[in-house]
Amino acid sequence: MTLPATSTGGRTFAIAVLSLAVGGFTIGTTEFVTMGLLPRIADGIGVSEPTAGHVISAYAIGVVVGVPILSFFAARLPRRGLLVALMAAYGVFNLVSAAASSYGLLFAARFFDGLPHGAYFGVASLVAASLAPPHRRGRAIASVMLGLSVANVAGVPVATWVGQHLGWRAAYVLTAGLALVTVVLILVFVPSVAGDRNATGRGEAREFFRRKQVWLTMTAGAVGFGGLFAVYSYIATTVTDVSGLTEATVPVFLLAFGLGMTIGTWVGGELADWSVFRTLLWSSVVSVAVMIAFWAVAPYGWWLLPVVFLTTAIGSVTVTNLQLRLMDVAGDAVTLGAAMNHAALNVANALGAWLGGIVIAAGHGYRAPALVGAVLSVAGVGMLLWSAAVDRRTTGEVPAAGTSRLDPTEARR
Repeated sequence: MTLPATSTGGRTFAIAVLSLAVGGFTIGTTEFVTMGLLPRIADGIGVSEPTAGHVISAYAIGVVVGVPILSFFAARLPRRGLLVALMAAYGVFNLVSAAASSYGLLFAARFFDGLPHGAYFGVASLVAASLAPPHRRGRAIASVMLGLSVANVAGVPVATWVGQHLGWRAAYVLTAGLALVTVVLILVFVPSVAGDRNATGRGEAREFFRRKQVWLTMTAGAVGFGGLFAVYSYIATTVTDVSGLTEATVPVFLLAFGLGMTIGTWVGGELADWSVFRTLLWSSVVSVAVMIAFWAVAPYGWWLLPVVFLTTAIGSVTVTNLQLRLMDVAGDAVTLGAAMNHAALNVANALGAWLGGIVIAAGHGYRAPALVGAVLSVAGVGMLLWSAAVDRRTTGEVPAAGTSRLDPTEARR
């Protein structure tokens, strides 16, 4: 697979990637603020909290649906213009969410707001990689993803505070404003990067989905990363009922999740420049141990805090390198390959939370989702080993032996 390359100075490159990362910050803030304001949203639209929770699922479904549909039509489009259009649509549907007067309208608005999510990250990753020197491509893509991580440390708490003091609708107005800022930054600081004029949506889809390595990599993400969501979905009750801490300590654990995500994304980018597949494999193996540690340490109060940090740190190393691995095995379906990682991760979100809920409902307690996570991580490792075996059989090469095979030499079209 080849990526169009363009030459930029160090400062120009840094500002361009920062502008793309602001979009990730916007998306991360929007995606997770709904969870923090869910009781207020439920009261505002006159439904129960469990029913209001379905708007979170609507967003995740939108992400999964939006990636292949938008990528199908977007392969040939100029990438800067596409990013502007995706972020503008994101802002519009945030405003629609803020104005929603009924559950049905809010549900629809959240679904449509999820549609640009994966496509934005996919295209932004391609643009960042095309602007970066060959030895910094992993770091460039990680920097875009870092915006999503930083959102959990800064954006979500601020937006939640705004929603608590000015009403939940104000939080969506705030995120719409962030989308507008992103649009301006991209227009001003991101250079024009052409799409693939030879690509067609049908051709990209056929090229992408016929590849066995694509399916193995997406399955590794959808299954292996589900463990993080199995424990994250129930962290509040785990902290209070299992660890024996007060409800006031829950935000500290959420902060640890956010910090772990931020640092893990940065580390993942550094390690990617060493070896994408080897980093992906070993981070998945370590994730098994971390999940078991989560189960073992959960009853011991504050000792759980560093394990929570490690859970998302290791998970974020995995996510960054899954993104690069999918781009690596996508062949010429570069746009779709860069975006489908986020569809796979939203499947992981739904799968982990669902399986965690099942074991809790079966009476195994709030530690049990960590064991579910360990099993899912083992399954993810198995998929990666299968992927390595396929590479060895078909190419005679072991992917863990080197870095990403993305070709940085092709001139920009």
